[in-house]
Amino acid sequence: MVRSRSSCLKNMDQKIPYDDYQLPVVFLPSYESPPAWIPQQERIHHPDYNNELTQFLPRTIVLKKPPGAQLGFNIRGGKASQLGIFISKVVPDSDAHRAGLQEGDQVLSVNDVDFQDIEHSKAVEILKTAREILMKVRYFPYNYQRQKERTVH
Repeated sequence: MVRSRSSCLKNMDQKIPYDDYQLPVVFLPSYESPPAWIPQQERIHHPDYNNELTQFLPRTIVLKKPPGAQLGFNIRGGKASQLGIFISKVVPDSDAHRAGLQEGDQVLSVNDVDFQDIEHSKAVEILKTAREILMKVRYFPYNYQRQKERTVH
């Protein structure tokens, strides 16, 4: 049986039930288009070609918390999400804000306690009971977004 090219193309537009495929099939995610081409000499100043990687490097935040004072930020995530603890909110004009903490920062450690595989409740307890907080964080918006989609904290 010989099929014309147009009949083959028509069939490609129709959805075939998964069980009717003859061979193993892999469905790929939709393709993301790259940014529009920009002359190389203009890329250094263009937001689509931001090569400033220092914003993603780990940094240290030091906070002192008087008794009864608020931290000035919220966290979400933990061991259940398998993505870590992230800063989900920073109160404007708080000590945390002035120290450079921002939404999307992953908390790597607090006072030498590893926060990369810690329960949410344990992380909250450590942060609330400490008078002086030495945090190691890194800005990691990709995993923060994934973590927001997975958890309710």
